[in-house]
Amino acid sequence: MYESPNSLEDLCLDTICDNILIYVKLDRSNPGGKRYKFADPDLFLFKELSEKLLGKFLEKNILCDALMFIFSDKNTKLSTVKLKNCKVTQNGLEILKQHKILDLECVNLKNVCIGNIIDCLNEHSVRNMTNVNFAKCSFIDVQRHSLMVKITQLKNLRSLNLAYTELNQHCLSMICEDLKLLEKLDISGTGTGIKDLSPLRQLLNLTSLAISDLSQSTNYVSTLIHLSTLRHLDVSVFNEKLDNLTTSNVVKLLEDVTTLPHLISLDVSGWRDFIPTEILLKYVQTHPKLEFLGIVLTDCTFDSLFSTTNSWPNLTIAGLGNENQIKVTLKKYKERSNYVQKALYHLFQLTNLSPDARPDMFNLVLPVMAAHSNKFGVQMAATACLYNLTRGDLSKKIHPKSLSRGVNLTLYAMECFPEEFQLQKNSLLTLCSDTILQEINFDRFRCAKLVLDALCTFEDVNMNRMAVAICSILAAKVSTEETSELGARPVYMRKLLAMVQNRVESGVSDITLKFTLSALWNLTDESAATCTVFLEQGGAYLFLKVLKTFKDDSAIETKVLGLLNNIAEVVKLRHSLMMDPLMNELFVLLKSENIDVSYFAAGIVAHLASDGAEQWTVVSHSREEMLGELKSAVSQWKVPDSEMVAYRSFRPFFSLLRIEMDYQVQLWAVWAIHHVCTKNPKRYCIMLQEENGHLLLNDLINYTDSHPDIKSISSQILETVAGHV
Repeated sequence: MYESPNSLEDLCLDTICDNILIYVKLDRSNPGGKRYKFADPDLFLFKELSEKLLGKFLEKNILCDALMFIFSDKNTKLSTVKLKNCKVTQNGLEILKQHKILDLECVNLKNVCIGNIIDCLNEHSVRNMTNVNFAKCSFIDVQRHSLMVKITQLKNLRSLNLAYTELNQHCLSMICEDLKLLEKLDISGTGTGIKDLSPLRQLLNLTSLAISDLSQSTNYVSTLIHLSTLRHLDVSVFNEKLDNLTTSNVVKLLEDVTTLPHLISLDVSGWRDFIPTEILLKYVQTHPKLEFLGIVLTDCTFDSLFSTTNSWPNLTIAGLGNENQIKVTLKKYKERSNYVQKALYHLFQLTNLSPDARPDMFNLVLPVMAAHSNKFGVQMAATACLYNLTRGDLSKKIHPKSLSRGVNLTLYAMECFPEEFQLQKNSLLTLCSDTILQEINFDRFRCAKLVLDALCTFEDVNMNRMAVAICSILAAKVSTEETSELGARPVYMRKLLAMVQNRVESGVSDITLKFTLSALWNLTDESAATCTVFLEQGGAYLFLKVLKTFKDDSAIETKVLGLLNNIAEVVKLRHSLMMDPLMNELFVLLKSENIDVSYFAAGIVAHLASDGAEQWTVVSHSREEMLGELKSAVSQWKVPDSEMVAYRSFRPFFSLLRIEMDYQVQLWAVWAIHHVCTKNPKRYCIMLQEENGHLLLNDLINYTDSHPDIKSISSQILETVAGHV
């Protein structure tokens, strides 16, 4: 479509992760806790593959201490290690001593402190490490000791990220004194510990500095103007409170247009109305080397001087003022929830009612949605954007892999915020798509359950319609065990039946009623548990009212009779359908000119009659009379052009094919089997063979007293099966 399929390498890594216990086994030689090792002791993965496997474990959220131990130097080689938001401890990180690590990223690790991470490095790694990222980690160990000095052991560092750690003034001074080779430094969000930026002057090679959320530090401007080698500067605001700020160090910096003449990128995002547009404009104009400018959540972003497309052809701007700015914002700041929430809001406005497919925009929404799964504001905006970008036929222009991920993120949002009406409605709007429901891979049972939960939680006409439309499709696509689990929940059944009751009382036959009937029909398919709950909740009497209220509406009659046919297939429940009013309806509907209606009416009669005369408790019409009507109906049917019905299994037919069964009952059963086997032989011929239904048909053919019509149709079925199995 618009994306290449996954590489063979990536597919193999996915397979390994999804079946990890096939490829690893417990290392029982080590009594010191649970450890895995490769099942093949001679296996060796080269560096790139080792690092990709570690990354895939992280992506799949399965990385733990025990799995870290498969990365021994006997089987793998690691140089770059990137760990983020995982539960590994110092125990698991000990494996790093076996490798020569040059690039180490440990972000937001809550179970190990920075000092202990450094202790897990061997002498070579400590001496040669060039890049370290400890953002959102802690210097404080479990004994509440803080050994910040260990960071200064990494003498060869070129890049160091200590953003949002407990870095203090003393440690900053040591870093600037001892790590003279530093070229990139990020100390954002360390405002409680860093009060003075002047130590930074000692870093003579510094080309990149991030001091976001540090605007209140002293010697701010005086320090920055002396960093003559600086090429990249981030002075943005993310978490810092600006409410009591009367003056801005950043404004003072920008007012002097002679500062930092070699800047390539400048980020002043988050400063709201503190930075006057004219001051920023003049600064940008006097810095011709600038290639990037961040102005998200500033008043400047909407000023035509910056928001007009192509005003700055050589400058990439992250902001909210136009489409390009929004795209850059979503790419660059996906970790900043307040930035992406605003970007998604403006993206929603941009894409509202847009007729063009935008798979590029869709793929930008997914990472930020995943990064902030528990942030309601982000999820609210993201679910609205996903609907805008997939509504109607737009979803057909988005790669199935991306759509599948979008659906899974939508389902997770529904799980996280079950009481939020608009978010649930946004989610249903996205899910209510033929492309998604019919063609995309996702957990349909999970989806159906969440949709039914939303249906029961909110009373909204549009949500009701979407929910039952989605369930009517999904219920036919999940396993019989799953339909039983869904349909057997009384709260779901009561809601669905209440919606039917409402239409009966109002006499309104609308699309919502039809979807609801379809959902109930599919939920009861081969599910005795669902059929039981349906009857317990008064469904049989309600459906009798539906038949009377919407007489001659063949679409409704078909769905009602289809569900009652499901109940009739359950031997222990058949007595519940032995009602004179229902039999009176069936007597009439058998003669319907619509073959679908006549077919399902005949199916009910066939199943009820199959129990024999002693179980026939209806008095309005005798069993013999109904069998006669059954034969008459089946004999008059003309084979429809297309497949009229779908079956999960032929097993409900088998009791009707017994050689001693009334031939009228057998006639309906063999006609039904013949119909689906000829209309969809690829599916049903194999099904009949696998379930040994062909043996019953052979018995009918070979039985002397079988009716000639039964023998003839049975032979035709077996001929069809022989040609396709």
